[in-house]
Amino acid sequence: MEMLTFEEKWAKILACDATYDGLFYTAVKTTKIYCRPSCRSRKPKKENVDFYETRQEAEERGFRPCKRCQPDVEHAPWDILVQKITAFLVQHYKQPIRLEHIAEYTKLSLFHLERTFTEAAGETPRQRLERIRIDKASYLLRATAMSNLSVCYEVGFQTPSNFYRVFKRIKGCTPNMYRKGEDV
Repeated sequence: MEMLTFEEKWAKILACDATYDGLFYTAVKTTKIYCRPSCRSRKPKKENVDFYETRQEAEERGFRPCKRCQPDVEHAPWDILVQKITAFLVQHYKQPIRLEHIAEYTKLSLFHLERTFTEAAGETPRQRLERIRIDKASYLLRATAMSNLSVCYEVGFQTPSNFYRVFKRIKGCTPNMYRKGEDV
């Protein structure tokens, strides 16, 4: 299942978004190097980029790991758990997700799951889910003619008021302003 489109992945590497580290890798055809989405190295030309779901896939295609972001090294013991939970959230963001669903998926207690994830990721699983939904909504607002209400339900929000509140908190503007390019 393709979680993100090419354009969404491209936007993530331009933003150096660590949320998606481990969910896909950026490979540069001209240098034969692959990186994490959060790599701070100079950004390649868009036409020179391929995306791979796993490190092994990139390496099988002849790419070597970046020395700056070290995508072949786990930087903390809980990185794999954060990646696993983030992948689950990205795959299921359209559905109503409760902490119990994530705990069942990871086979961890609610308390341990939330505490460990929050400590390792710097945000709660709920905040990560909201950011994933708003990322997807941002893409849909600019790339499609869908109404704000349709986007709200498409990305998994249950009520428009919650969608508008969360969107404004994360993006600093309303969905209409964002669609028009008035975001700050």
